[in-house]
Amino acid sequence: MKGRLLVAALLSTGWAAAQSVTISKVELTGDKIVVHYSLDNSNPASNFMLNLYESKDNFSAPLARVTGDVGNEVKPGSNKKIEWNIRQEYGNYKGKLALELRGKVYIPFVKLQSFAVASSYKRGKTHDIVWQPGNSDPINIELYKGKERIQGSMSQANNGTYVLNISSSAKTGSDYRLKFSNARNNEEVIYTPDFKVKPKVPLLLKVLPILVIGGGVAALGGSKKDAGATDIALPPFPK
Repeated sequence: MKGRLLVAALLSTGWAAAQSVTISKVELTGDKIVVHYSLDNSNPASNFMLNLYESKDNFSAPLARVTGDVGNEVKPGSNKKIEWNIRQEYGNYKGKLALELRGKVYIPFVKLQSFAVASSYKRGKTHDIVWQPGNSDPINIELYKGKERIQGSMSQANNGTYVLNISSSAKTGSDYRLKFSNARNNEEVIYTPDFKVKPKVPLLLKVLPILVIGGGVAALGGSKKDAGATDIALPPFPK
């Protein structure tokens, strides 16, 4: 991933002169590119939406594998930091990259409420997703597994509720996430943290071996005997 990094800072045209962002340093650490910056504003209580872009896709969409002082509700201040995992985003990329930091005053188009990241979501079932709408613009709701888009509902009403139906054929894994985007403004994007998708029926119940004894059926498992159960001596196999 060695290569020259070209850095630029671009502010949204909606920003007033009282706001400014300054990139002080960009460094490559392992699989991550770290951008250090400061965000100055006359009102320290303001929230901002900051996204990092790069030249590989002609700055068309914000980078997804970023952490730190990035995304929605970023407060003004110095010593801000964004970490971008370039390997997760693009694999073993080599070459030049221009980075661009864009920002504007944050007015949320979607504010998620009680998204249960710690829970597992079962495939083949429906799950209610709720949020607080910030405007009336239609939104896109898409399900991703890693970088792969699994399914999506486009131009949905921003009414605060959605029923997520995970296909029964979806692969299990812990790298799923939802992407919310404003259908009228591709810069307004929100990702949920990663969550887990598991089978509807536990795998153990599907593969538990069955032993047939004289027309009766017994499940072979590692559980303890039921209270009051007695051992049954099986007849020897015929020679």
